[in-house]
Amino acid sequence: MNYAIIAAGEGSRLAQEGVAKPKPLVELQGEPMIGRLINIMLRCHAESISIIVNEHMTEVREYLESLELPVPFNLVVKSTPSSMHSLWHLSRVIPPGKFCLTTVDTIFKEEDFKGYIDAFEADEEHDGMWAVTPFVDDEKPLWVDVDSEMNITAFRDKSWVGAKYVSGGVYAMTDKAFSVLDHCIVQNISRMRNFQRALIEAGHHLKAYSIEKIVDVDHAGDITTANEFLDQ
Repeated sequence: MNYAIIAAGEGSRLAQEGVAKPKPLVELQGEPMIGRLINIMLRCHAESISIIVNEHMTEVREYLESLELPVPFNLVVKSTPSSMHSLWHLSRVIPPGKFCLTTVDTIFKEEDFKGYIDAFEADEEHDGMWAVTPFVDDEKPLWVDVDSEMNITAFRDKSWVGAKYVSGGVYAMTDKAFSVLDHCIVQNISRMRNFQRALIEAGHHLKAYSIEKIVDVDHAGDITTANEFLDQ
């Protein structure tokens, strides 16, 4: 499995709330957030890891450049207007085939992630598998509509009667998605959620994989929440 991490945000809310370290280097269970993700990926069959950071994150770039990884490592240094644009730059270096993308502040338990990756590696029917969760932690969640077999039928900005899942910020797909991504860029479509909608409109078959709890680290208080969650 190839992996990619989007760590190109500025982490402005954490900084405003007194957190001195750049978000990717904030420690969870004594380990930098981005380092924790990399190590989990290495333990989950990583064939390559690609990461994008913004041009102002010199401390994060230096940390990543200091790592000696046992798999090919692609580091993209680029400031982008959205996660969708970050993925577009990563698409230029991610090897062909299946890959899993996550944002750096998406926190899950390793055993849940491994089950998800195993499921996608074994799946031969779908173009992608999205990690979803019934636990709503995001301030503006992306709601995921599914049918009785957990096939994704739509991505929605607002909840509805009977809504069960929101996006967990973890996306597994194949390089087939890149042609849709290129089209979004050419059409000046913005935001990751609109790229996801474009995949559905293009006829990509996406499956939802439910993980009981996934949390985000957006505010200073979320660091404590994330540590307590991982300690459970």
